[in-house]
Amino acid sequence: MNDDVALNFSPNSLLLNGILAVVMFSVAIDLMPDDFRRLLRAPKPVLVGLFSQFVVLPVLTFFLILATTPQASIALGLILVAACPGGNISNFITQRAGGNAALSVLMTAIATVAAIFLTPLNIALWGRLYAPTRAILQDTAIDPMSVAITVGFMLILPLILGVLLNAKKPALTARLRKPLQWLSMGIFVAFVVLAIAANWSYFLDFAGVIAGLVIAHNALAFCGGYAISTLAKLSNFDRRAVTIETGIQNSGLGLVLIFTFFGGLGGMAIVAAFWGIWHAISGIIVATLMSRSKAAR
Repeated sequence: MNDDVALNFSPNSLLLNGILAVVMFSVAIDLMPDDFRRLLRAPKPVLVGLFSQFVVLPVLTFFLILATTPQASIALGLILVAACPGGNISNFITQRAGGNAALSVLMTAIATVAAIFLTPLNIALWGRLYAPTRAILQDTAIDPMSVAITVGFMLILPLILGVLLNAKKPALTARLRKPLQWLSMGIFVAFVVLAIAANWSYFLDFAGVIAGLVIAHNALAFCGGYAISTLAKLSNFDRRAVTIETGIQNSGLGLVLIFTFFGGLGGMAIVAAFWGIWHAISGIIVATLMSRSKAAR
């Protein structure tokens, strides 16, 4: 794929922002203010999870790029996905795996707040260390502060509203929880399907190469999460949550950033779209394997 190719898909930015807001709100209504207070008393699992997502995964991504030398737009797509916080389906998958679902929800929320600063920082840092992606960043009018503002409005506001609603109206959030989870997942799947349908020839030509890289990248993410949580001596219960949280990335946010700041650059968008499909499949596989034994707490 030529690195000048942009996907034939121009989604309304307000629609994309709304999708991400609904997704984040569906995560936030599982949280209470006390959850954040507990974090202050026992922060180790969350800190390990944040380190795994925002340090270990970008480092592993950079080594994967050096080893495989993909073209610039594909490499930058891998870097961007690795720079995003965990995705909300990680909470559902962690529960299926018999891991600490409460920890998973809290990691998603904290990582989302941290993403305001760490996502643009990681994109700029790792993108500039690899010469081909550095050229794209130099030609792209991307301001880290603009990325931070975009992430903040899309994710932080619904997070605050969701936590407040759960604290004030728990009966209402209990009724909203399942429908919102299914709605957010359905909307995102529909978005990915429409993007693929509008660019079918590109996907046929390049999906094989990109699929292999995404599958390897995702496997590295799961392995990195498992390794760092094992080295940190987390319980098996918490280790499952950190492993899955690292392997499930918010590729929906990645797509928003790609269409907002990179003009829908083809290689990047296909990487993020394939991640959105594959990590759900791989997450269910990992959860099924983990669930065969009970996690010690």
